[in-house]
Amino acid sequence: MNIGEIARRAGVSRSTVSYALSGKRAVSEVTRQRIQAVIDELGYRPNATARALREGRNRTLGLVVPPARGRLNLMQLEFVASVMEAADRADLDVLLSSSGGDHDRSFERIVDGRRVDGVILMEIRLDDPRVRRLKALRLPFVTIGRTARPQGMCWIDVDYATLVGRCVNHLADLGHRHIALINRSTELVASGYGPAHRAREGFADAVARHGIGGMEFCCADDASAGETCVQEILRAHPEVTAVVTVNEAALPGVQRALEDAELNIPARFSIAGVAARFWAEQFRPQLTAADLPAVDMGATAVDFLVERIAEPDGPPRQHLFVPPISLRNSTGPAPAAH
Repeated sequence: MNIGEIARRAGVSRSTVSYALSGKRAVSEVTRQRIQAVIDELGYRPNATARALREGRNRTLGLVVPPARGRLNLMQLEFVASVMEAADRADLDVLLSSSGGDHDRSFERIVDGRRVDGVILMEIRLDDPRVRRLKALRLPFVTIGRTARPQGMCWIDVDYATLVGRCVNHLADLGHRHIALINRSTELVASGYGPAHRAREGFADAVARHGIGGMEFCCADDASAGETCVQEILRAHPEVTAVVTVNEAALPGVQRALEDAELNIPARFSIAGVAARFWAEQFRPQLTAADLPAVDMGATAVDFLVERIAEPDGPPRQHLFVPPISLRNSTGPAPAAH
């Protein structure tokens, strides 16, 4: 039960219910009693959000996203939408802010000006100065991803190392002896972007464990780069029969390059990876992949941040998502050597 339902049954606006709960503005006695009657009828108990509201907070969360010109990928867009939906259910507003390069001024404005009660920070680096800044300000925050030393922080993340390793295991079990990793861009890897580094580690560990050949290729987040990357793989390493990718935006180009090379999937070439379900199902044939749980991640991030705002000294919460590999049609036995 949420504030929206109380407002509907009481015949008032959501803001009126919020004012009645928080005491931030005067509400007529008649209206207050009507709202209270609905609350009593439904057995509603104000949660941590309502407690925070009584303390006179802004009722606003900051969501720090990559710069728009960098084009958010589908997983990121789904995550942003899920954060906004979860915040709305908690009767909170969301203030979007860009961070990265010249855009860190926007990040500074929302955190230094205390325009928000807490921050959800996306695209975490292993050594991230924004995390240090939020700690210094003692502003509640949750990170999407984790630094190299995340102890004492609230965070959620996807276990890229394990998932990439499982993709390699699957392909090795099918007999593939030469596998390439299509990672994120050179710039992201150089910046210490956590998912790219953990994908690299999981891949290296898995190919070493199976005693097979493995090579990594960095790829920008677009279809054209995906096409060029596969062309390079096939030219430099014609022995490769399978690819693992964590670069969903490159997938259309990956498919185009394999089609141009007349490498039928999965009879002559296999591909698996970590991607938003939309991209996995758009691939032809559908991609064997760990489907990123963006909606669950957004809701969990909001829950963790609301708890942190209400109880700043409470124990930090963390959650590592490890979605299963959905076996679709893009992987098959390694082709026989000619």
